[in-house]
Amino acid sequence: MKKLFTNLLILLFVAVGWAQNGYEIGDKASDFSLKNVNGKVVSLVDYPEAKGFLVIFTCNTCPYAQAYEDRIIELHTKYAPKDVPVIAINPNNPVVEPGESFKEMIARADAKEMEYPYLVDEGQKVFPLYGATRTPHVFLLEKTQNGNIVRYIGAIDDNYQNAALVEDRYVEDAVNAMLAGKQIEVTTTKAIGCSIKI
Repeated sequence: MKKLFTNLLILLFVAVGWAQNGYEIGDKASDFSLKNVNGKVVSLVDYPEAKGFLVIFTCNTCPYAQAYEDRIIELHTKYAPKDVPVIAINPNNPVVEPGESFKEMIARADAKEMEYPYLVDEGQKVFPLYGATRTPHVFLLEKTQNGNIVRYIGAIDDNYQNAALVEDRYVEDAVNAMLAGKQIEVTTTKAIGCSIKI
């Protein structure tokens, strides 16, 4: 029992550390190489024509992530032709949550007909770098001569329950401003979703 309690404390400290670290607005985001549901490895460098990326940490089983799936698909449909594709990453530990296994990711991607990469964060090495804490958690990156710069962090919009009642479209506003070369008015919001399973 004492060992279990000690392990739980370690996990708590690690989780708190991850939540406090991660990228801030203006930081340069490191590239990654993660396996896609089609078996291929995907990196940001694979998109030479990209103007930016919507890196979205999401998953299979979280009700919030499920509620936002269609909106994530719409974001990709709208912005991929403008060279700002969605790159979805599942950060959850499938040992803790079996519904997040790679097999289940493939099934989910097929069922939703996802046209963007849905990557597995094997070993959970990428999400701590970004500082993602929830699913979904969005990071808008702008591709510049100095690398991929973080321009927005947070929620997709202000109403996860009902897309028809959304008033503030944080991600769309941020991408539109970025593409227009304008200042992004709202650069950070609180990500609403399930905690990442470590």
